Amino acid sequence: MAKSDAFFIRAKVEQTAAAYVSQTIDLGSFVNIGPKSSTLLRVHSVSIQIADESEPFKGPYTNGATLNIGWDLTTQEQTALVPLSNKSVVASGRYMVSDQTVIDFDSAHKDLMPQTWANGYLIGVDSLYLNSQADATSTNGDYFVSIVLECTTETATQASSTALALSQQ
Repeated sequence: MAKSDAFFIRAKVEQTAAAYVSQTIDLGSFVNIGPKSSTLLRVHSVSIQIADESEPFKGPYTNGATLNIGWDLTTQEQTALVPLSNKSVVASGRYMVSDQTVIDFDSAHKDLMPQTWANGYLIGVDSLYLNSQADATSTNGDYFVSIVLECTTETATQASSTALALSQQ
């Protein structure tokens, strides 16, 4: 298997309120499943940024409250965030920020962000879905959950097809 040069896919979803939002990432230029030969996408790492829309150096928060934000990257369209046990999940993260006067200010990661795999995560679908959900509206206003995927493409083999079938729905 010949190694191809790594490239980056970037996307963002705008979180506008206490809601579930989703953004489709088109992979049609990279993934091609055909009867004679197929090209697959291998994601080597995922980096996430959660930032205020108008002031990127600030993260979202709500005055006097705790704001929980979750995101996931899936191979199937969803209607809510799903756990890592769901085979459509490529990556996910949970973030909590609190602006309570009792604890002053605190933030915590409640899940992995960023994510790296030893051999990469094999993708054989035409689209990925970047999903975000929050339980409150940020006092700062809208914010973005942005993603950067480090990727390569490869020709499908029997071994990679088996690995793909075992790891995804």
